[in-house]
Amino acid sequence: MTTGTHHLLPPKRRPGASPYRIAVVCLGNICRSPMGEVVLSEKLARAGLDRRVEVSSAGTGGWHVGEPMDRRAAAALAAAGYDGSRHRAAQFEPGWYDAHDLVLAMDSSNHADLDDLAGEVEPGRLRMFRDFDPRAAGADRDVPDPYFGGEDGFAHVLATVERTADAIVAALERELGGG
Repeated sequence: MTTGTHHLLPPKRRPGASPYRIAVVCLGNICRSPMGEVVLSEKLARAGLDRRVEVSSAGTGGWHVGEPMDRRAAAALAAAGYDGSRHRAAQFEPGWYDAHDLVLAMDSSNHADLDDLAGEVEPGRLRMFRDFDPRAAGADRDVPDPYFGGEDGFAHVLATVERTADAIVAALERELGGG
């Protein structure tokens, strides 16, 4: 279990600027990262932080740029009451580091790719999404890629994303103050 997650939030890149900006990143931006973006955005809205925190998502690869999320990801979200219909895949570019306060990688391969793109990014701006997951154990910080599996993989990813998003929102509430 990750403890004291509030210290994992880097400060705003531009103090006083609003909002705090988070990017969630996976490989193609059609499964895990858009699920993370949609769920985290909804949970921030419920906490009254949606005007103070903005969430976006991207993929390290550009294969799906402009496409909607995977139909199975959208179906898992819809079944849980989330709307992912507006999502269109984007590719992470090095300039995203300047535009975001926190970049969250969905797995270690994504993290390595993002680290390669980082250049001179301040320490702590690039983290693993599951660094905030209260159930993450040891070095297991990957959100598994459900793309080549069935619907149950998407349900598992959604459960992981929801509980981790709750912990991220709690950390943001501590750091930024309540909504």
